[in-house]
Amino acid sequence: MLKFFFILHFSFCIVLFSQSLSPRIANYDIDVRLDADKKTLHGKETLLWFNKSSDVITELQFHLYMNGFRNSQSTFMKESKGRLRGEKMEKDGWGFIEIKKISLQTGEDITATLQFIQPDDGNTEDKTVFRLPLYTPLNPGDSIVLHIEFDEKLPTPPFARTGAKEEFIFAGQWFPKIGVYIDRAWNCHQFHANSEFFADFGVYDVRITVPEKNIVGATGLEYHKKNNGDGTATHCYRAEDVHDFAWTTSPEYIEVVGKEQDVNIRILMQPDRIGQGERHLDAAKLSVRYFQNWYGDYPFPNLTVVDPRRGAMGVGGMEYPTLITAGTGYGLPDGVRLVELAIIHEFGHNYWYHLLASNEFEESWLDEGINTYSEIQIMQDAYGSGDAINFLGLKMNDLQLQRGQYITVSNTDPTVRKAWEYSPGGYGVNSYSKPGLILTTLHNYIGKEMMHTVMRTYFERWKFKHPKSQDFVNVVNDVTGKDFNWFFDQALYSNKRIDYSVERISSNEVIKKEGFDYDVSDEHIKTQQGRNDDSIENTQSIWYESEALIRRNGDFKVPVEIEVVFENGERLREQWDGQELWTKIRWTKPSRLQSVTVDPERKIPLDINYTNNSKTLESQNAGINRTAFSLMF
Repeated sequence: MLKFFFILHFSFCIVLFSQSLSPRIANYDIDVRLDADKKTLHGKETLLWFNKSSDVITELQFHLYMNGFRNSQSTFMKESKGRLRGEKMEKDGWGFIEIKKISLQTGEDITATLQFIQPDDGNTEDKTVFRLPLYTPLNPGDSIVLHIEFDEKLPTPPFARTGAKEEFIFAGQWFPKIGVYIDRAWNCHQFHANSEFFADFGVYDVRITVPEKNIVGATGLEYHKKNNGDGTATHCYRAEDVHDFAWTTSPEYIEVVGKEQDVNIRILMQPDRIGQGERHLDAAKLSVRYFQNWYGDYPFPNLTVVDPRRGAMGVGGMEYPTLITAGTGYGLPDGVRLVELAIIHEFGHNYWYHLLASNEFEESWLDEGINTYSEIQIMQDAYGSGDAINFLGLKMNDLQLQRGQYITVSNTDPTVRKAWEYSPGGYGVNSYSKPGLILTTLHNYIGKEMMHTVMRTYFERWKFKHPKSQDFVNVVNDVTGKDFNWFFDQALYSNKRIDYSVERISSNEVIKKEGFDYDVSDEHIKTQQGRNDDSIENTQSIWYESEALIRRNGDFKVPVEIEVVFENGERLREQWDGQELWTKIRWTKPSRLQSVTVDPERKIPLDINYTNNSKTLESQNAGINRTAFSLMF
């Protein structure tokens, strides 16, 4: 009976403030207290979890991400070698989390049943996942309440998205977090160096106790603050229909606030960079505006942007529901738009990750790659030429930067792969730049408006539903009315690369045949007949037989467009399906061939070598010498 009334009360609180947008499977009520001197947390968590599957659940599985920093033998530390996201953990900077007690709603202590498991690599030194056998199985539709008490030490300096640097605190992946039961099994992977996260939606009520002088930023909305009379204050936050919760605190933050389309924006700046506060705010406003206009409604009332302090960039460029971290440097020029790139990208995760909740362990491109594509398009639309860098005469677009990363890393992996199974350097390319280029290529094939419809449809159809790769492909097929499986089979499930080239061209003079059997048929010549002009008569009698050999050097096959230019200014566009290893195209024209270019409008940024895309008869290398940099990237 006690359990029944508790669940009834908890469930009532879950739906008290708003209409549910998500299934609300994993719901948390947490009290956490910071010891600012020791950089430790003490937490008490109550979890209400619903079995919304059709299976009988006999155990629960949990993440303890903070144990990735516990010692040198954890899977995370062995993979990262103690370095990640530009930071190195200090010699004695270990972090950890310890479960002090787990009890049922009846009060029964079940801590002793906790068992650490290593589902990915069998590393018995890794303590980032545990299972909890259930004495009483959960039938479909049942729920369970667990009370969990834990102690935690934050790593120093902030490292791999979380940690402490002097009075600066950022707590990400900091609490015992239940895995996802999906496809008739627990999806609860260990913490890996190259991996982000996967979780179910729910409601979070979190009370954060910190020094009274500190400013706090967190997921959700702060609805109450209480001064405790002991030099501390408790900040009460609530977040609905989210799948994670992060928070930060520091006495040094300076707040910059604004609003865009009914979204309240709060920037937490460092004092030495407060001069960039408005720049951060403008970038946040731009992000909200573009994503809402292009892709769909942002369902939350607020957004907090955190500027990490110096020495804490290990938490920079990261996303949590309604809370993102940026990254800048003192005196960063306006024309170097790293701030804008970071904020647009991290806010985008509130759409492609935090509202859809794809599995970043196993299909990271669905978040990072789709988000990179969105970032490329927004930067281009908002800032034009030189959208990423426009400084001291140097112009670089975000698309060029992404392509530069892709073509300079050997591609030995398919795009879709578990995050920790990529070859060295493969995670970044296959999660970010390559899928960003895949979708830009698709965009160029189907057109801007159609691509906008694809993205908006995907967002609306799959928000709060854990989409997979084929779900995105199905949306593309549905919206376009065409089967693009041929494209995505190569792009996502192989390591094939695109490279089309103009191998050689020629143009040789031939004497035009005359007589009854060889009437003039070329339209250009017909328009000149009847004119008494020696030069035109000469033109009519001199023709050129031109030829181009186009080759497919890569194993990724796509249709390509070929532009042909003649010396008289005539231009032709030819289409080739790109399936065979080569094709030879001939023209007989009253003008000499000047140049041939494959993909003249650069619709295929996945092409790994632009330098072989064109040839001219005057000088085979002239075009390359003039624009080598732009051709490469």
